[in-house]
Amino acid sequence: MSAQSIFDQAPIGALIRYSDGTPRPPQRFKNKLAAWENSNNLGRLVRKAAAHTIGNHTTPASFTLHQGDFGSAGVVVLRVFKTFSVGSPLTFTVVERPRPGAVRILDRAGEGAELLHLAENRAAAQAWLASHRYADAVLDEVSDDDATASAAEGRAA
Repeated sequence: MSAQSIFDQAPIGALIRYSDGTPRPPQRFKNKLAAWENSNNLGRLVRKAAAHTIGNHTTPASFTLHQGDFGSAGVVVLRVFKTFSVGSPLTFTVVERPRPGAVRILDRAGEGAELLHLAENRAAAQAWLASHRYADAVLDEVSDDDATASAAEGRAA
């Protein structure tokens, strides 16, 4: 799938794999492997941003993937995100869609909302929200429409 297809069709909370099509280098080549992983990885779709213009500069539509958290003893020190424009030359695949009944916890209502957490059900979402305290957070239950794959979606080889 193209980046534009991900922007148009993938629901917030989906697990997305991206690739530039090059083969993975051997483990012993640390620098080459790190460079390869920069263009070949996966993450959870947490945000979609529409195109916007500021002055005479237009920023294309984009989406953001959460790639992971780093820390220790249950304390997150660093959250890693990667943003792609809809014109990205990489190939994208929807690996997993959020299951029906799961609950997305969003940082705010409306467009531009960012996924904070994807919980198994409403009770788990409320428990997570009680322990993390986000003032304007919104709970959004995943419907059957979000969870079913689009017929045009396909898989990248």
